[in-house]
Amino acid sequence: MADSLLNSMHISAAGMSAQRSRMDVVAENIANAESTRTEDGGPYQRRQVIFETVAPQGSFSNVFSSSLKSNQHQTVKVADVVKDSRPPQELFDPSHPDADSNGMVKFPNVNTVEEMVDLNSASRGFESNVTVMQASKRMFLKTIELLR
Repeated sequence: MADSLLNSMHISAAGMSAQRSRMDVVAENIANAESTRTEDGGPYQRRQVIFETVAPQGSFSNVFSSSLKSNQHQTVKVADVVKDSRPPQELFDPSHPDADSNGMVKFPNVNTVEEMVDLNSASRGFESNVTVMQASKRMFLKTIELLR
């Protein structure tokens, strides 16, 4: 019983860590939504978090039976943070310091509405993992209380 509770807490912690990374990247995207000049020379490019499943290896029956007996469990981690390949937005503003000879300015491919939806989704995922962590903690404490 205690192993199952610890496993659920470990899985929740991994989920919270992954969602926190996602929220950090979304915040970076929003902060740079107007950055027309970066160290690379062009406008900021939106970034996305890629998650990866971390699972025990083996056949289904072996993984299932070993997960009931040990600390082997499926979890999630951040595999990579990649740049969004969508092209930058181009707007006509000849007075902008980064305007080209035609008066066009390249702005980041960041849509703040899309970022807010992504932030909300990551926040809900984080909250879900917190709820599981709290439930596991309550069950763990109840188990200790029953063993007294």
